[in-house]
Amino acid sequence: MAPTNVKAKAAKKAALQGVHSHSTRKQRYSVTFHRPKTLRLPRNPKYPRKSIPHAPRMDQFRTIVSPLNTESAMKKIEEHNTLVFIVDIKSNKRQIKDAVKKLYDVQAAKINTLIRPDGKKKAYVRLTSDHDALDVANKVIHC
Repeated sequence: MAPTNVKAKAAKKAALQGVHSHSTRKQRYSVTFHRPKTLRLPRNPKYPRKSIPHAPRMDQFRTIVSPLNTESAMKKIEEHNTLVFIVDIKSNKRQIKDAVKKLYDVQAAKINTLIRPDGKKKAYVRLTSDHDALDVANKVIHC
């Protein structure tokens, strides 16, 4: 009968003192406080923020402004199998290559670009050996 009596006295003591009287603080080993990582849920929007997706801003018709047919450009066409275009200032070489392929059905081997002193961008489009720049240029100029 003694063990239950001990338990009862311990319970009485706990009830009188309270269980929160001897709580200890968590020891911190760093002087800086790092906020604990909490649950970060992915976005789950109720409606789309844009009603329709934007049309492509730089398509092939915006990329290539016009072909260039100066004397030096003609020399490039005849001797180096290279077409010369004035292109949009914001277009890059990949966009120029894709635009030439879509518009004229030719494969570009290499593209060099420069910005002219008047602020326009010029692109030298070197064609692969299986395409002739003179034929493509005649097709471009007559269309």
